[in-house]
Amino acid sequence: MRLALRDIGYALSPAQIAEYAVDALIAEARLTPKPALVDERGSGAHRDLDLNTMLRSAHSLAPTFLAIARASASVDAKPSQALREQLARIGREGEAAMMRATDGSNAHRGAIWIVGLLCAGAAMNASDDSEAICLSAAEIARFEDRYAPSSAATTHGAKVSERYRVAGARGEARQGFPHALRIGLPALDDARARGLNETDARLDTLIAIIASLDDTCLLHRGGMRALQTAQHGARRVIEHGGVSSIKGRIALNELDDALMQLNASPGGAADLLAATLFLDSLRRMA
Repeated sequence: MRLALRDIGYALSPAQIAEYAVDALIAEARLTPKPALVDERGSGAHRDLDLNTMLRSAHSLAPTFLAIARASASVDAKPSQALREQLARIGREGEAAMMRATDGSNAHRGAIWIVGLLCAGAAMNASDDSEAICLSAAEIARFEDRYAPSSAATTHGAKVSERYRVAGARGEARQGFPHALRIGLPALDDARARGLNETDARLDTLIAIIASLDDTCLLHRGGMRALQTAQHGARRVIEHGGVSSIKGRIALNELDDALMQLNASPGGAADLLAATLFLDSLRRMA
């Protein structure tokens, strides 16, 4: 029988889980320099976003993540159709709040889904075990939302996933977040073990995710050419020793230039970096 987290003395309350989720979004937004993404240098390939907008968006989602964590931490909470639809409703309300905070810019729609599900997974598990958190989140994601608006099937991500036959954010969640769990966290651990500073460690983590992910944001903005450019460029950064090496930093700058020319950014990878940082924050609190 699943116990409520308050009954077993879990270290993190729903409020703390929500705080860590927001912190992860802020850390991802501030990380600099990221290829063609919003950061402290500027807007990257995004005309309707800047760092201040990203930060407003992140802060606006605190009530959403809190509501998700509270719903998932209750005595009766378990992956189910009912919980999936409850969280979907909370997520849609959160998206509306985000759009108000950003004057209509879609800053974190993907992150509401990805990080929101991980908040649910964290609230349902009595440990900091990333595997268990991702498994619970994936079990929730595998249920259909019977009340999803018809527009959900026509989002950019949904159309790109169907056209190019890639997993997209929905598939990533249903598969247990492999790019956070199997690529992001190991890359972050490896970079820290090599003595990299935290900024370079997180940049190397982002690059590892870009190199592997079939990013629907890239596919939407620039088609297969953009995706291949991003993956090839990220692999060059890795082959040259990562962003902390001179050649690796040059390769990172070249990747940034190439994606800017295509007006395409790896927004899906950015969301999964935020997911990785969220999972990492839970591990580090243990």
